[in-house]
Amino acid sequence: MGKKKVFLDIGINGAFLTRRWENPENFIKLTKELGYDYHSFCSDVLDPFFSGDEEYQRETAEKIREYSEKYNVIIWDYYTGMATHRFHGLSHSDDRVRKRMREWIIKAIDIAKIMGARYIGGHWDAIPVEVLEDEEETKRRMENIYKEFRELSLIIKEKGLLGISNEQMYIPSEKPWTLEEAEEFLIQVNKDNKGAPFYITIDVGHQAGMHYGLDGASLSYVEWLKRYAVFSPIIHLQQTTKESSSHLPFTKEYNRIGHVKIEEVLSAVKYAYESYKENPVSNYLKPVEKIILIVEVIPPSTKTEKELLKELKETSEYLRNYIPEGGITYEFDG
Repeated sequence: MGKKKVFLDIGINGAFLTRRWENPENFIKLTKELGYDYHSFCSDVLDPFFSGDEEYQRETAEKIREYSEKYNVIIWDYYTGMATHRFHGLSHSDDRVRKRMREWIIKAIDIAKIMGARYIGGHWDAIPVEVLEDEEETKRRMENIYKEFRELSLIIKEKGLLGISNEQMYIPSEKPWTLEEAEEFLIQVNKDNKGAPFYITIDVGHQAGMHYGLDGASLSYVEWLKRYAVFSPIIHLQQTTKESSSHLPFTKEYNRIGHVKIEEVLSAVKYAYESYKENPVSNYLKPVEKIILIVEVIPPSTKTEKELLKELKETSEYLRNYIPEGGITYEFDG
């Protein structure tokens, strides 16, 4: 087997825009001015249920595509914001609730396609606490979730997107929250999947499961990346402490108190590709050829726009010390 390649670059999640900017041109212009060539579109900025009617959503998505071409910014993915994290969604016991969340996702896929996004990603469910107390019922809910994603993957393939990426979390109700659950998730969805590939989004701040008694390797963002970066076209970057998911920028101020090191991130990604054949998931899913490291900063409401933009600009300048403009490419044995 010859050498294969994976390309990496940086992007920004549009969470910083919510409740602040409305003009679609500003969404993309700000992305470029802040130093990012890729944009992860936050669904809270254009929500399938809450942001006007379908005509408005289509027009806005078309403008996003137009301005992304004008400013040479790639819409990498359409990603869930805070809204869907507030519901049991695809894990609810009543199919009427699950059906409504499926409708949200399908409408989101349509928006993503119009604006030119390559992927759709996020989290759309939370297993109820009552269910988690019952091991057999939890297993049944998970089997249903796997089925839901296989069916969604068929729609995504039909619509022409590259895949769907489910985010790993750090509480028992939002799965996967352990390394072992992530492996099972990736295998169970992809082994009988005739649709678009199902991936996992790794967030380097989502290893705070110690509050629920979790210990060991699942508390290390480095271990998550070593095992699953190869199956993660969207990787979320945030500066944070080990005990929280603070979604802070990579500024001098926050880098002093945070534990996320970009050199460790890149080293772990390289390791993931060099050793991917040893991963059981590789029997069901090919390594992604392109990864965008998405800065996911969620500012408090009291953060002024001037201060926020300054921090996001400083973050991109900091990251460019490790990933130069134009991205980087790693080679690995295929």
